[in-house]
Amino acid sequence: MVARTTAAVAVLVSAGVLAAACSSASGAPTSPGGGIVAVGAENEYANVISQIGGKYVHVTAILSNPTTDPHTFESSPSVSQTVSAAKLVVQNGVGYDAWINKIEAATPNPQRKVIDVQTLLHLPDSTPNPHLWYAPSTMPAVAKAIAADLAALMPAHAAVFKANLAKFNASLRPWYQALAHFKAAYPGAPVATTEPVGDYMLQAAGARNLTPLTFQRDIMTGVDPAPQDVSLESSLFSGRKVRAFLYNEQVTSSLTQSFLGLARKYGIPVVALYETMPTPGYSYQSWMLAEVRALQRAVADKVTTSRL
Repeated sequence: MVARTTAAVAVLVSAGVLAAACSSASGAPTSPGGGIVAVGAENEYANVISQIGGKYVHVTAILSNPTTDPHTFESSPSVSQTVSAAKLVVQNGVGYDAWINKIEAATPNPQRKVIDVQTLLHLPDSTPNPHLWYAPSTMPAVAKAIAADLAALMPAHAAVFKANLAKFNASLRPWYQALAHFKAAYPGAPVATTEPVGDYMLQAAGARNLTPLTFQRDIMTGVDPAPQDVSLESSLFSGRKVRAFLYNEQVTSSLTQSFLGLARKYGIPVVALYETMPTPGYSYQSWMLAEVRALQRAVADKVTTSRL
């Protein structure tokens, strides 16, 4: 099995999250600061909750360390306590954060609102790529659901949540424009990847991912890829068949490092991809835009972006 480097996951827990929740006029439990206690299983979802809820939410991100492989995350008592205190939870689904389902089942609360993105998007369990946030259509749907749930929890501020939703949707336009520009300027640009982390983005940008999906899934799940897939991936670099190599910065293994070395050897520019939002300084939308711009720099100018 391919070795994967695992680090302790940083759990961003503000002091108020674990305190006893107060009751607002609407009956929604709140933090001592007056905001609805909310959790994003991944920090990209927590960021969107914060953007929609503003000062009326008190948000915790569970998976937030951009140097850690989220697939290897194991929960802890403090994480369980954080989730159990929340009245709004946004989670990815598709098996990506199954640990949170166990916490929710162990701490049932009929008032807790849970947005499971897989369920929201009507995706089957067999969905091969769980990195749903890279798809341009995902976060508008998630943000709309967040606004609706926050309005139900705190009806007096429904207009604020609606206005913040409109602002969020408008802020995605530069990302959409960058995707459209890339698709028009570099149609079918061939690329290679280690995992399906950015595949939804690549599809939206009109790029052609020449790495076999079987190879990507094996790397993602920590399984040794088939020799023929390894050979094919190697040939993409030695034959200079691709114009960029999109590399999962959060997963380290001897195999993926060897492909990074091949890319450098044959002059293939590298683009670092992340499964959780790089911090500090990024919002969800600025992160997505930065990834597309890095892809364009790689394809157009042969510029490597090894870290955002």
